[in-house]
Amino acid sequence: MRTEGEIATNTDPAGPWSLVVPLKPLARAKSRLTPATGAELRPLLALAFARDTVAAALSCPAVLDVVVVTDDPEASAALTAIGARIVPDEPDRGLNAALAHGERAVRAGRPRAAVAALNADLPALRPGELARVLDYSAEFPRAFVTDAAGIGTTFLSASPGVELRPAFGGPSRARHLESGAVEIDLAGIDSVRQDVDTGDDLRAALTLGVGTHTAGHWAAGAPGAEPATASSPDR
Repeated sequence: MRTEGEIATNTDPAGPWSLVVPLKPLARAKSRLTPATGAELRPLLALAFARDTVAAALSCPAVLDVVVVTDDPEASAALTAIGARIVPDEPDRGLNAALAHGERAVRAGRPRAAVAALNADLPALRPGELARVLDYSAEFPRAFVTDAAGIGTTFLSASPGVELRPAFGGPSRARHLESGAVEIDLAGIDSVRQDVDTGDDLRAALTLGVGTHTAGHWAAGAPGAEPATASSPDR
């Protein structure tokens, strides 16, 4: 919850935002989805998730740019084509090192940038819901969104002059709370919470309404798949 003290500590307005999105090489991405999708469809969906996530983020008026940290050439080409900036994963030391590297890349050009980390697997992401999250985040030095399971993290922000200090992976909600980040308790931001690691997650995202890339690959590649909603209300 917000407190007067927490709000008062952040007097440097945030925005427009730069988002940092990490993406594993597609051959290794989303391995837990294999039982639900099969080995051939899984990497196609991993890229589709990222394309829908980045497209929705770039459609958000509060977002200036999206930096994708990846070494995958196919993903780099596809995401560059829709407006993302690609930064190679030079640390190659996992998720949090990649995010910190992306943060440095952003602030090398804009030292006072407001930066947020965003998962690459949010295929139902709605620009309007992301805008609400970013607006709320601007009141705090660091803030985060817990995933739909209530255990992990899908979003972490750092206002100008504040280090991101990402602690993603596993039970990251607890780690981000311990680090002093404020948990964003807004209602109606399901699309920002719904990451996709398992078949159940994918079904939940499809119910929310996914972007066109995810919907198209799911309909074309999943045996017996029900048609997916291919757009969101404010997409």
